[in-house]
Amino acid sequence: MKTTKLFLALVLFFALFSGCRQQITLPEAWRFNTGDDLQYAQKDYDDSAWATIVPGTLWEQQGYPSYDGFAWYRTSLMIPASLKKEAEEYGGLVISLGMIDDSDETFFNGELIGATGKMPPHHETAWNTLRSYSIPADKIVWGERNTIAVRVYDSGGGGGIYSAPIEIAPRGVPDFFTLATPFREPDRIFKGSPDVIVPLTLKNEFTKNFKGELTVKVTSDFGEEIFSTTKKVTVKKMTTADLSFNISGLNPGFYKVTASVSGVMLTKQIVFNFGYDPESIISPVDCQPDFEAFWAEAKRELAAVAPHYRMIKVDSLCTEKHNVYLVEMHSLGDVLIRGWYQVPTAPGRYPAVMQVPGYSTTMMPGYVNYGDDIIGFGLNIRGHGNSCDDVNPGFPGYILTNLDDKEKYIYRGAYMDCVRAVDFLFSRPEVDTKRVAVEGASQGGALTFATAALNNDRIRVCAPQVPFLSDFRHYFKVATWPGSEFVNYVETEKRESWDEVFNTLSYFDIKNLAPMIKAPLLMGAGLKDDVCPPHINFAAYNNVTSEKKYIVYPEAGHGLPQDFYAEKMKWIRSHFETGN
Repeated sequence: MKTTKLFLALVLFFALFSGCRQQITLPEAWRFNTGDDLQYAQKDYDDSAWATIVPGTLWEQQGYPSYDGFAWYRTSLMIPASLKKEAEEYGGLVISLGMIDDSDETFFNGELIGATGKMPPHHETAWNTLRSYSIPADKIVWGERNTIAVRVYDSGGGGGIYSAPIEIAPRGVPDFFTLATPFREPDRIFKGSPDVIVPLTLKNEFTKNFKGELTVKVTSDFGEEIFSTTKKVTVKKMTTADLSFNISGLNPGFYKVTASVSGVMLTKQIVFNFGYDPESIISPVDCQPDFEAFWAEAKRELAAVAPHYRMIKVDSLCTEKHNVYLVEMHSLGDVLIRGWYQVPTAPGRYPAVMQVPGYSTTMMPGYVNYGDDIIGFGLNIRGHGNSCDDVNPGFPGYILTNLDDKEKYIYRGAYMDCVRAVDFLFSRPEVDTKRVAVEGASQGGALTFATAALNNDRIRVCAPQVPFLSDFRHYFKVATWPGSEFVNYVETEKRESWDEVFNTLSYFDIKNLAPMIKAPLLMGAGLKDDVCPPHINFAAYNNVTSEKKYIVYPEAGHGLPQDFYAEKMKWIRSHFETGN
């Protein structure tokens, strides 16, 4: 009898701490509709005419190959009443939706239960964030059909619910434990001593003590393990334990921490990044002896091309306060490029902000609304958006176009497109040429560096975000893309050697252009950016000698939060001295 009781007690104990939960099977195919209408969130909305789609795979791969914008997913399911008692005891159910590109709002029976990222007009991407939302027990119709509706916005590239897990389950013991990193430094950037204490806590909101093991691994920018530890930990019920750890002798750079606690069938893991003294990252310029002559010649060639500026008013886009124009002009090689120009209707001379595009993205007229007192100009460089008439290598492959000849390499023309766009702004009587700024993200961040460097007597202020095309030798070590394209180019196709490739790229590396910048510069970076990691951002930033400032967002990846937009405009306006 005692043996039987002991066995039952152990079964109960393991079940309790395992967090084993009865998973509720969701339908494999959901209803799907492009467009946007908040009525789609309602429980009883009739979606019978909608198409079907399988969440877990991008919608581009399911019949919507070039669709960007809003779309909705809907499904319904019966939640058994047998789960009601457990759900009420543990605080409801949890729905997991994997990762969604870019942002989402999730509704249960017509009520919003969670959102990740932000919707337009203040769009903020969260394409690489797992979605997990709580469903309160009192919102569930037990034993009957319940409706899940997911509103998704995709700004470009892949879109939709594209990864696992996609499931519903009761809350379990793991949901009562929180592993966190309470940094005192809001941006998670350490300065001063190279011996740092990395904060880590485990919060136990369960009714029993926790005994288990803590494992921590820290890797550098380049994937090298620089610290690891494993130790026993105990966290009393309803308390928070300090699990912080020390690292000595850090070098300037950025670091990734993977920390996990595990007990009896219970595991919690957290992955986060921090930086140490990034302004001391050393990546010296490696430009070739003819670097300055190379760019001087490019500008001479551009000056010999008649711009043939043309402005076409687009009445359907104009408002009471702004006129909008499609701008056409000719750039290096007599290549036709275009952009969108938004001008206040009130007479006067205004400062201007030029925005340059990310890799493969298209500048649209709505992107350049900087207010009622600033001219906005969105440029599509060659091969982007509506500037593909004469040069259109496509993606992937754009970055490799004519790589074997620095005089014909795609970015020689692209950088000159930016110079020609500044020429256009300086040709306009309504532009206050003493107040011209440039800004952009990713490739646009690199183009911002290049524009400010190659127009250092004309650009008043600049604001690059997560800049690309920087510190190539290190970039191919800290990021997988587009390194894979270059590996294929060099090692598979054997079209050039690595030395030849790096020689060409050195002319376009923004860390080499950075010392030429005279304008005040504000840079935004994301600690979790694995597309343009902060290491390469600072490789260029640290070579800028003008007034400069950076803002690092610890939870941001390649897309920065809306907060940076406000900071960027504050920086630009302060240097325009508008008084706003």
